[in-house]
Amino acid sequence: MYDGVEQPGRNDVCWCGSGRKYKKCHLVFDERLEQLYEQGCELPERGLLKSADDIEGIKRSAAINIGVLDHVAGRIGVGTTTGEIDRWVHDYTVEHGGIPADLGYEGYPKSVCTSVNDEVCHGIPSDDVVLREGDIVNVDCSTILDGYYSDSSRMFCLGEVSEDRRRLVDETKKALEAGLAAVRPWGFLGDVGAAVSAHAKSCGFSVVREFGGHGIGLDFHEDPFVSHVAEAGTGMVLVPGLVFTIEPMVNAGGPDIDMGDPNGWTVRTADGSDTAQWEVQVAVTEDGYEVLSW
Repeated sequence: MYDGVEQPGRNDVCWCGSGRKYKKCHLVFDERLEQLYEQGCELPERGLLKSADDIEGIKRSAAINIGVLDHVAGRIGVGTTTGEIDRWVHDYTVEHGGIPADLGYEGYPKSVCTSVNDEVCHGIPSDDVVLREGDIVNVDCSTILDGYYSDSSRMFCLGEVSEDRRRLVDETKKALEAGLAAVRPWGFLGDVGAAVSAHAKSCGFSVVREFGGHGIGLDFHEDPFVSHVAEAGTGMVLVPGLVFTIEPMVNAGGPDIDMGDPNGWTVRTADGSDTAQWEVQVAVTEDGYEVLSW
């Protein structure tokens, strides 16, 4: 096969772990993949495709991740410190049997990312960062449960938020939804990014190029990289079983970013403009998609 994995015989057990004979399981599926490969399409290795059991495992992890964000939503307000948010996330995750995936990842010191106003991503929580009236903040958390990874983020508006900030937050969510609507089995990953970018640009906003979504499920960051400024009809084929995040970072100003923070993590807009991000985790299915974490 195209990915170097030996193809079973027709009456052998299928490679996917279903226990069924190959001819009754993935034979036709693999023939379609091979045809697409011969046409020059970019395909995921079959090891990236999640089984039904994998999807159920990811959903159990996601139940904690969703619960964490609901927990934050019920408590966050003007005067909350981002350090408090970190403790809420850590304690809720551990109490429900999970592990905060952020904590210790490549040296990251906290259990969640909290990015305020002009912070694009990877804001480090601190008791010195107090959320104030009119702030917008992204809370991005990831959970491990029984070896399965989930990941999603939400925006929160603190108190009376300006019309411009509210519009940025709302339209960024709509850009994500446009990308989600472009997820079609056997379509292209570039369709997702093109839809995100088109919506954001129609609102007068720009989309960060350097960061995007990613495959996830059995590891924190898997292939593919999900660009939110891609061209339609390009990129990896959206093969059923592929799981990834859609997480556009949309700037009110220009798309350029500043990665020079001394903490080595926090990314800001280069022009100091506001920025917003929403994130969902999605699985490509035979007839569409399923949102696993939000």
